[in-house]
Parts: sequence; structure tokens; C-alpha cells
Amino acid sequence: MGYHHLNIKIIGKVQGVYYRASAKQKADELSVKGFVRNQPDGSVYIEAEATPEVLEKFLAWCHKGPERAQVQQVETS
Repeated sequence: MGYHHLNIKIIGKVQGVYYRASAKQKADELSVKGFVRNQPDGSVYIEAEATPEVLEKFLAWCHKGPERAQVQQVETS
């Protein structure tokens, strides 16, 4: 099965709560390729590549994030 690519923007209290580090850890755990970075507007931007099933699991995690995060919205394209 082929790899798919997602651009993900996470909005909410997601900076200063280890969202980036936790996202990388989760991505490594699931073998998701890509990168994650903080944005000037306070959101977190992720580009992720994996099989559709793995991306679905990763995206589900993105809606929760680490314990101290307060995710309000997740946009994907």
C-alpha cells in the first residue's frame, strides 16, 4: 500500500506544552515520516507521510496531543 501525505495545522494551546516533542515521539513510534514546527501564530504545523491506516492513528493523536495541550481545531490538507 502506498504512502499518503498530510499537511496538518493544530490550533489551540499547543506551544509551550511539549506538543512538538510529543508529536515527534508519536510519529517515530508509528513510523510516520515528516516534520513538525511551531508557527508564529501560535499553531503547530506538521507534514506527515505514512500509509493511510497509520496516518489515521497519528491524526487521532493530533486531536488530543500531550497531556497539557488544549487542541481546539485540527485542519488537514
